[in-house]
Amino acid sequence: MKLDALNVLLLGLAGAGCATTTSQLRLPPLQTVDHVDLQRYLGVWYEIALFPQSFEKGCTGTSATYSLRRDGDIEVVNRCHRGSLDGPVKVAKGRARVTDRASNAKLEVSFFWPFWGAYWIIDLDPGYQYAAVGHPSRDYLWILSRTPHLAPEVYDRLLERVKAQGYDLSRLQRTIQAGSPP
Repeated sequence: MKLDALNVLLLGLAGAGCATTTSQLRLPPLQTVDHVDLQRYLGVWYEIALFPQSFEKGCTGTSATYSLRRDGDIEVVNRCHRGSLDGPVKVAKGRARVTDRASNAKLEVSFFWPFWGAYWIIDLDPGYQYAAVGHPSRDYLWILSRTPHLAPEVYDRLLERVKAQGYDLSRLQRTIQAGSPP
């Protein structure tokens, strides 16, 4: 596990030095949703799609579980199956904290102290059934759902809104979940 953490840290630092900023791309600042009720946001979310990242390489059946900690921060437990839906389970535990109390839509997440990464909720179903989570650089994107699958028309409308925020959807990769179409 220590080797994985070191690799992620080194890759992140190398990538940060090469990252293209939104100002270089002439994109407006990334917009979050107006407000997130954190109590409603807690619980299990299934990853529907993502911009591939080295720390999720080989993951299928990915989910994230959020729960409130005694200190007011949020416990984050990410799970995935390595290689296939029958593969061994990989678990990563972290912590999130709200950085914008007015909206609760801007958070930071840390899996390796003292390093934190932006976790911005940029789209959220009024019923808290699906969400899009991004990063101000637009180098990270996750499409999440309370169920392992989203109806195609819901997914397509969500992607239209994400694209309107300046995301390059050609990078988006669907996550294999149990019962996924081949």
